[in-house]
Amino acid sequence: MRIRVLGCSGGIGGSLRTTALLVDDDVLIDAGTGVGDLPLEGLAKIDHIFVSHSHLDHVTSIPFLVDTVCWMRRTPIVVYAIAETLDILRSHLFNWKLWPDFTQIPDAEKPFMIYREIKVGETVEIDGRRITAIPANHTVPAVGYMLDSGKASLVYSGDTTVNDGLWKAVNEAKNLKYLVIETAFSNKEQDVATASKHLCPMTLASELAKMHGHPEVFITHLKPGEGALTMREIGVAAGRWRPRMLETGQEFSL
Repeated sequence: MRIRVLGCSGGIGGSLRTTALLVDDDVLIDAGTGVGDLPLEGLAKIDHIFVSHSHLDHVTSIPFLVDTVCWMRRTPIVVYAIAETLDILRSHLFNWKLWPDFTQIPDAEKPFMIYREIKVGETVEIDGRRITAIPANHTVPAVGYMLDSGKASLVYSGDTTVNDGLWKAVNEAKNLKYLVIETAFSNKEQDVATASKHLCPMTLASELAKMHGHPEVFITHLKPGEGALTMREIGVAAGRWRPRMLETGQEFSL
């Protein structure tokens, strides 16, 4: 299993792209602005999209992706998410007002896109790759994902604040190699982080203390303009785990 970071920023500007991870050539974990950097032939290979939650920075490329490649495909793109997230996408995105409903185009019998509901704790296996929805704690219903090749695994927290369910999943993973966890705000924005249900360096350190193993830790969702400050604060608060900043273009092998 190869995982390439297409985007990992908490915003846009210059080379910054919002969250999207490409698994091999055919699976997306979230679909932020980084998806748009793929060539057309790369976009056409994407068969599955696992959505952590409904916020725009994680779903913004789904409408453009489906609209761009639908005529190139013989099978629908499958969008996986928990029921609450799918309801939001149906009501507020693919609703014929903001964007066409591609689950009804060209018709309901042979659509360009279909939804698949998953539940927290459920594992979807695709060609031997296991993708499991794990708990997240955010301002909207949300999950993270564990990606498991059978040899090693990676946990992606999604957007979350203090979250004991995440650590239960992390600590039960016997082959965990990488942890990708958000820290959106610096310590001076702790009140904003708390209100918006994100982590800051102080809360990240408290959360990492719940982890039993020693995977490599990478920080995602840093806000533009505050990445250097936030990483310095993480180095002080969570230096024991030696977290590193996730970067667009970075690749992992499981």
